[in-house]
Amino acid sequence: MKKVQVVAAVINNEQSHILCALRSPTMSLAHHWEFPGGKIEDGESPEEALTREIREELDCEIKVSEKIESVTHRYPNVLVHLLTYHATIISGFPKAKEHADLKWIPLEQLDRLRWAPADIPTVELLLKQIRS
Repeated sequence: MKKVQVVAAVINNEQSHILCALRSPTMSLAHHWEFPGGKIEDGESPEEALTREIREELDCEIKVSEKIESVTHRYPNVLVHLLTYHATIISGFPKAKEHADLKWIPLEQLDRLRWAPADIPTVELLLKQIRS
């Protein structure tokens, strides 16, 4: 089974809303929401990969901060190891260059979206932190 290392950003705005990205109809897991990010390339640190992926996918620059979660999820054809990090935008405004849509969602409403399975543990952890 193919193994893939990926990273994703939990990007907050001033209102503590989280940037959520809707996978396009041409992507696997079409019409599922995810935290934006992508694959780690050879020689990249997770933080470097995340900065590059957000620049490519959203056309903005971020500052990556602490790691939130490390998740391994088995899809039918691939084993995904996903690292999620808190991040903030330091320049630019997010544009959906690859995704079908981008939305700023209040943290407490994240569980209302249909998430890609690998992102669900991060959503659950974020919600647990605000509810405890």
